Amino acid sequence: MLLDHPLISQSYFFPRWAAFRDAFWVETGGERLACYYHNPFPYGNTVIFFHGNGEVVADYIQMLPPLLEKLGWNCLLAEYRGYGMSTGKPALTAMLADAVNIARSAESIEQKLVFFGRSVGSIYAIHCAGLFREAAGLIVESGIADVRERLLLRVRPREIGVTESTFDQEVRQYFDTEAKLSRFEGATLILHTQHDELVNVSHAEQLYDWSSQPKTMERFSKGGHNDIFFRNQEAYLESLEIFLGRIKS
Repeated sequence: MLLDHPLISQSYFFPRWAAFRDAFWVETGGERLACYYHNPFPYGNTVIFFHGNGEVVADYIQMLPPLLEKLGWNCLLAEYRGYGMSTGKPALTAMLADAVNIARSAESIEQKLVFFGRSVGSIYAIHCAGLFREAAGLIVESGIADVRERLLLRVRPREIGVTESTFDQEVRQYFDTEAKLSRFEGATLILHTQHDELVNVSHAEQLYDWSSQPKTMERFSKGGHNDIFFRNQEAYLESLEIFLGRIKS
């Protein structure tokens, strides 16, 4: 696929090796993804978390699953191709199908799922929300509304041998964020800092506008793209607890 060009992958993804115990392996597209599934509540509600492009599942194992367990939720940490212990190499478009296969691997019915995407992970969380329309919720932290804008910051169409028109057509075909959000019927929570230095807060505002009710946006005054949680921990956790509490079935 055009947007899986090696130059895009090298410019946009920053995988690293990181081992951990008890990996939850998901087979997809000929690759094996080393996810992590903490499910203390059989047949319960599950949050599926997609991390940022400079992170790995191992970064979240000690923090997110225990936090969500306290709120009564299972947690499935999704991994990407080439990240952590996973096989393969990152590929922007191919990883859309990977995200769907990860969601299908969760031991929860659609109505008990919440998709949670941080930064680049928002692309995959929103993609799942557009397909699993009856999922309970969608959480987007420091998320991306305009994928085209983000790609053009790093790669020009001519560098991958295509015209701008062809490039735009490919982005619209696979990364039409507005269309995906329009199909989602669950609740949405948007989390962003007012002073995000990497992904402008205008992305959060656009995501909020495109989302259907019920929806909530929390715009934090402290921190930036990579320290949003730590600089706003109390308010962040309160928003998460209220949102998940409202939609838990």
